[in-house]
Amino acid sequence: MKNKYLIKRGGCTICSKGCGKQDNQLHTFDWLSGVPGNEDTTGYVEVQFKNTRKGYYKNSNAIPIEKGDIVAVESNPGHDIGTVTLTGRLVLLQMKKAKLKDLSEIKRIYRKVKPVDMEKYAEAKAREHETMIRSRQIANNLGLKMKIGDVEFQGDGNKAIFYYIADERVDFRQLIKVLAEEFRVRIEMKQIGARQEAGRIGGIGPCGRELCCATWLSNFTSVSTTAARLQEISLKPTRLAGQCAKLKCCMNYEVDVYAESQKRFPSREIALETKDNTYYWFKADILKGTITYSTDKRFLANEATITPQHAFKVLQMNKRGERPEQLVVVGEEIVQEAPKDLLEQESLTRFDQQPSKKNKKRKPQRNTGERRPEKAQEQDTSKTHSGSRSERPRHHQKRRREGGEKTENTSPRNVSE
Repeated sequence: MKNKYLIKRGGCTICSKGCGKQDNQLHTFDWLSGVPGNEDTTGYVEVQFKNTRKGYYKNSNAIPIEKGDIVAVESNPGHDIGTVTLTGRLVLLQMKKAKLKDLSEIKRIYRKVKPVDMEKYAEAKAREHETMIRSRQIANNLGLKMKIGDVEFQGDGNKAIFYYIADERVDFRQLIKVLAEEFRVRIEMKQIGARQEAGRIGGIGPCGRELCCATWLSNFTSVSTTAARLQEISLKPTRLAGQCAKLKCCMNYEVDVYAESQKRFPSREIALETKDNTYYWFKADILKGTITYSTDKRFLANEATITPQHAFKVLQMNKRGERPEQLVVVGEEIVQEAPKDLLEQESLTRFDQQPSKKNKKRKPQRNTGERRPEKAQEQDTSKTHSGSRSERPRHHQKRRREGGEKTENTSPRNVSE
């Protein structure tokens, strides 16, 4: 029986390589992979190496290459080994984005990897951790104020890239000589920032998810404390700093929303005047839509929480020379919604019907043989005497008959008598 669905390598229908996850934020979704003849339109491919390093190479030998293949590419000196992450027309757009104008300098692809190439590649990668530890010791002995964060060996093991972090300018000429004598390879130094180092190492943020710089964030924008002040975030360094010891990148995500919402609030510099006091801006909750005023600028005194609409009304009255008796209207109440638990949206039992209280059966109480208190006994006796006549004791009914009172006995025993 013929398969109804065809598996297209590099396609978007049922793809074995086309839509597979690549390394973190460098992944580019090939939305043109299912177009016929897409891979034959250009001879350029995108190749990714360790960490955040990737390059563009020309397939001058017309080797049949697909997304996910491991290839040996030209390097200086020797060759390097990487993974093909993109082919087709989108490669030209990515090259334009990377601002590669001179196409004559683009290197070429040698071949698909052989078992011998993979053995050399594994040996070179096994040396990276030990080389990083040893290089840190050498830099410390030379008294250099720098930190070597990572080491990447070339596929053939003839070259090593040392990624370092330094706050000041460092003269590492002597360091390169010592490293070249120690490891017998060609040395290349690359400076990175603290955020880039955190993206290389990875980790879990205070939100409980993986770091943005290690998953999808590729361009780092400057973050300032103005974003924290605009969002009414505490200015404690422990709250603002991330794992890279810099300001959190996520503070820039909602700044535009807060800046737009604050246009509906009055200025912080304007005070509200009443007949009794003068109220100054203390804090504002943009999400709830409330403003808290205080009679003192330094601390919270005579707290008054009002809405922005009411604040604008008081400002208009002050401009006309009028002053209200009180800042907070007695009949006006601020309706605040109860907090919602966002975790309930992913609960497995959120659609289950909870049993009603009417259907709950009372559990029978076990007779433990304990004596009841005197008050409970008095209540029980009062209930039995206040019941119907048929439920009264027999000796009580007999005494009433002897007294000549008319009684109506409906019990089976009295009828037979």
